[in-house]
Amino acid sequence: MRLKNNKNYISGSFDITTTGDNPMKFPPLARTLTCLLVAALPATAALADSITLKASHQFPGGKGDVRDEMVQMIAREVAAANVDLTIKVFPGASLVKAKDQWKAMQTGQIDMTSFPLDYASGMHPQFGATLMPGLVKSHEHAQRINASPFMQDIKAIINQGGAMVLADAWLAGAFAGKDKCILKPTDANGLKVRSAGATFAQMWAGAGASVVSIPSNEVYNAMQQGVIQATDTSTGSFVSFRLYEQVKCITAPGDNAMWFMYEPVLISKRSWDKLNDAQKKALTAASQKAEAFFNGESKKLDDKMVDAFKKNNVQVATMTEADAQAWRDVAKQTSYKTFAEKVPGGKELIEKALSVK
Repeated sequence: MRLKNNKNYISGSFDITTTGDNPMKFPPLARTLTCLLVAALPATAALADSITLKASHQFPGGKGDVRDEMVQMIAREVAAANVDLTIKVFPGASLVKAKDQWKAMQTGQIDMTSFPLDYASGMHPQFGATLMPGLVKSHEHAQRINASPFMQDIKAIINQGGAMVLADAWLAGAFAGKDKCILKPTDANGLKVRSAGATFAQMWAGAGASVVSIPSNEVYNAMQQGVIQATDTSTGSFVSFRLYEQVKCITAPGDNAMWFMYEPVLISKRSWDKLNDAQKKALTAASQKAEAFFNGESKKLDDKMVDAFKKNNVQVATMTEADAQAWRDVAKQTSYKTFAEKVPGGKELIEKALSVK
């Protein structure tokens, strides 16, 4: 017995011939099984399109941190879209250390992150402009910055680095002292200060401080152990990491904010390119919703910080315009000057940002 016309087996129409070459149709049971196999093929193809993305960040999970909430919201919205796309969130630096998120995206260890972009300025020094003292002045100003040529340049560098922005996020920040308020540059002289990034570190050093480089999720222990005496970080991190338990005074953003940091939700281009059109559409819509949520919550973070610190008997201060100008004068001679001289395209980036009114 030999198989004849086996190229037609999927249709169930092939014959079995005997040595006498008398054709005999394939038995009905076998045809039924073959049809069942064919019917299962589309489901198998659909399963092949199912994708799970790993989203990592350094912020506390499930504690109300708005950055964690953004990522969790994106994951929930994508799941609800029913497009065979799952986002698994790893908060609290549980998968990747805080400052390694960018590299982890490039190597494929993670797919997405909510990330202080300045943390990657060692590889892309232009990112330092997204944490430049006094460059962004308010939450409303941050929205105008997002639509500016300055941000177009920053996002082009992000893309060149193998990632893309899913959702924009600017967080205001504050200064805090373990033993005293920090309002003027002279208040920082002689202190050991943790700074969020190189640009602020240069300004702190210009004011006479010694700079200690650690991520925001390590500030609590460093202050508790006396490694640092002051810090700058976002208002959200001041609350999420319970720094009100370690400081005597905090300088809130008020009307003269010096500290704004860009902390977008990013996805690696490699991971994005694996998605089909329906998955990309769902992820984009979810990210837009998360960004709108963040914009509604960002100013509330400042108020929440003030309330939390007051409830814990921490003095809350704000800078006068003269205080802020004194800091800007130090920054112009340190952070701005160094950035313009040493970073390719740095002078033009600062000028573009400063042109946004």
